[in-house]
Amino acid sequence: MADGMIERLSYDVVILGAGGAGLRAAIEAARPGVKVAVLSKSLLGKAHTVMAEGGMAVSFGNVDAQDCWQTHFYDTMRGGKFLNHWRMAEIFAKEAPDRVVELEQWGAVFDRTPEGKISQRAFGAHSFRRLAHVGDRTGLELIRTLEYKGIHSGFDVFQEVTATHLFQDDAGRPTGVFAYHRQSGAFCVFEAKAVVIATGGWGRMYKVTSNSWESTGEGAALAMRAGAEMKDMEMVQFHPTGMVWPPGVRGLLVTEGVRGEGGILLNSEGERFMLRYDPEKKDLSSRDIVARSIYKEVQAGRGSPHGGAFLDITHRGADFIRRKLPNMYDQYLSLADIDITKQPFEVAPTIHYTMGGISVDPETAATNLEGLFAAGESACGLHGANRLGGNSLTDLLVFGRRAGIAARDYAAGRTKASAPSDSAVADAEARALAPLGKTGGESPYQLHRELQEVMGEHAAISRSRELGEAGLGKLEEIKERTKRLSAPGSRMYNPGWHATFELQAMVLLAEAILQGSLWREESRGAHWRLDFPDADDQGFGKLNSICRQDGTKITLSTQPVPEMPEELAALFSSGHMPVREGTDQGGHS
Repeated sequence: MADGMIERLSYDVVILGAGGAGLRAAIEAARPGVKVAVLSKSLLGKAHTVMAEGGMAVSFGNVDAQDCWQTHFYDTMRGGKFLNHWRMAEIFAKEAPDRVVELEQWGAVFDRTPEGKISQRAFGAHSFRRLAHVGDRTGLELIRTLEYKGIHSGFDVFQEVTATHLFQDDAGRPTGVFAYHRQSGAFCVFEAKAVVIATGGWGRMYKVTSNSWESTGEGAALAMRAGAEMKDMEMVQFHPTGMVWPPGVRGLLVTEGVRGEGGILLNSEGERFMLRYDPEKKDLSSRDIVARSIYKEVQAGRGSPHGGAFLDITHRGADFIRRKLPNMYDQYLSLADIDITKQPFEVAPTIHYTMGGISVDPETAATNLEGLFAAGESACGLHGANRLGGNSLTDLLVFGRRAGIAARDYAAGRTKASAPSDSAVADAEARALAPLGKTGGESPYQLHRELQEVMGEHAAISRSRELGEAGLGKLEEIKERTKRLSAPGSRMYNPGWHATFELQAMVLLAEAILQGSLWREESRGAHWRLDFPDADDQGFGKLNSICRQDGTKITLSTQPVPEMPEELAALFSSGHMPVREGTDQGGHS
C-alpha cells in the first residue's frame, strides 16, 4: 500500500491511553492553540481505571483528624520498602488533596460524612482512614468525571485505535506514532511534537489476573523499543483478594474496600490468621504481606477448598454491606451464587498492578527520551516495591496532570519538529502487515497461553534463581516463535491480528520482569525470593534496576535509589509517625 493511502494527522501532543492518567493529561495539555489527540485502544469509558473500586488515597483528615501529607508520604515510602523515588512520593502526598477537590469541583459525587465532608475509609497499610470513595465504584466515577470535563477541554479522541510504532528523529525525539483502526484495519499516522504514554499495565501476561483485556503493555513496549529506560520491572503486585470460584471468574478483583469496611480473613480452621502475620495491621496489612500470608496458609494445608482463604463480612449486617459494597454484593450473587451478607466467600491472590515501568522525572513525568512522557501505571517511581491500595487513582490525577503540562510546554517550544519520513512509514506498515502475510505460522493465542504458564510458574509470588533461569529459557523459545506469528484473514476487525501486537509487547516486558527478578537477590515488597528470604537494606535495597532494549537483547544495569533530604528522612528516624499539628498520635485499625 502506498504511503499516500495512509491518513496523516498532525498534532502538538499525542496521548496514548484514555484511562485516568491519559484523560487527566489531555485536559491539562489542551489549552488554546495546542492540538491534542487521545488514542484509546478500547471505547472511551472502558479503560481499566474503572476496575479500581475502593477509593483514592488523600490526606484530608475528614474522618481521622491526625492525617496529613507527611503521614501519607510516610506510609507510601514505608509501603514501598524505600525503593520509591522520595520526590515523587512527596509531590504525590502534597498535591493529592488539590487534585481530589478539583475532581469534585468538576462533578465527582463522593460519599459523605454526617457533616457533609468527603467520607474516607480504611485501607491496607494506611495509618488513617484516608480513601475518598464512591461506594465500591470509585474508578468509574473518576473516569466519568474526567470524560465530562474532557468534552469541554477541546481535545480529539480516537476510539478503538492501537499504536504499533513510535517514530523518532535522529536525536531520538518522538515525531509521531503509527497506528491502525481496530474495526477497519485502516492505517494512520499521528504526527506529534510530544507523546505521552498512559496505557496502563501488563497483567494479562499472567493467567490469574484482575486486569481487563486491555492490559497488555503495548505503550510501555513502544517506549522500551524506542530506548526508554524501564525501572524495577521485577516489582509486580499480587492483590491478596481475587475471586477463586467458579473458574471462569478466577482472578476477578475483590476490592480491598471489603476489608476496609471490616471484613476479616479466615483459614479453613476458622482462624483469623492475619493476627499471626501482622498483629498490628491485621487484615489491613500491606498487599504484599497479606498475599504472602494467604499463600503460606494454602501451602500449610489450611486453605479454602479452591486454594485461597475465606473473607467474612457478615458481622457488619446486610443493610450496611449492600449500602457500602453494592458492586461486591452483586458480583458474588450473580457470578458465584453467593450472598456475602449471609456467608464467608473464597478469595486468593491475583496479579493486579505493575509497580515497575517507564522511568520518569518526578517533576515533569519526562522519560530519558526528550519529548516522551509517561504517567499512571505505565510509569515507575512512586510506589517502590509495593503499591498501597488507593494510591493508584490519586497517582493518575497528580502525575497525569504533570505529564500534560510538561508535554504541552515541550511541544510549544519545539517549533521545527520533523514529520515521519515516507520510508519510515512504509517500514512501520510492513511490520504491521507481516502477520497477515504468513500461513501456517504460530498462533498468538497459543503463545499467549504458554506465556501465561511461564509467568505463573516462574515469576509468581514465590521466586528463586532456579525458577527464574528456567523461565528465561522457556521465554526465549516463545520469543523466537513470535517471529512466525500468523493471523489469517483480512485487516477488518481481526482479533487474531490484534493479538499479535499484544503478545509481542507482553513477551518483551516479561523478559524484563524475569531479568529483574533474577538480579534482585533479596526479598522486598512484592518480590519474594525463596533463596534470599531477607531484605538487603544496605545492598539491593539501595538500588533500582534499569532495563533497556539493546538490539534483540535486554540489558540490566542499576542506579542508586535517590537519597532523601534530611527534613524528610527525619520523619522516619524520629521514632514516631508524623501527624497533623495540634492532634494526638494514633492510627486507625
